[in-house]
Amino acid sequence: MENDKSMIHGKCLCGAVSIRVQQDKPSVSACHCGICRHWSGGPFLSLESHGTPVVEGEEHVRSYASSEWAERSFCDVCGTHLFYKLKAGGFHAISAGLFKDSGSWPFELQVFIDDKPGNYAFANKTREMTGEDVIKLFS
Repeated sequence: MENDKSMIHGKCLCGAVSIRVQQDKPSVSACHCGICRHWSGGPFLSLESHGTPVVEGEEHVRSYASSEWAERSFCDVCGTHLFYKLKAGGFHAISAGLFKDSGSWPFELQVFIDDKPGNYAFANKTREMTGEDVIKLFS
């Protein structure tokens, strides 16, 4: 499976944690919810995956239950944000910054667009979902 072109690889800043995930057409999404902005200092840019990523260095992954239904994980060595995941269903929003090639992926989706503050905007035209749309999707 290592030679599979749809398997993409990423790692944290220090390399203690690496992540592999199957993704045929990787793209970037942005979450504007208040928790993501508090966590990351701005919108959380991610690669969405409905499959469980393969994590190496799991002993360095720490998780925080940020709500009743989700948790956020980071590297305990360098502090790099790794992913947001739903506690049920297998959905992961993996930090786009982990992947060397993420700057070449299309930017396609913004979620919790109704929570986006007015002091920034992306130039790209994307699909947009409100918080209510997202909650309906995962309920």
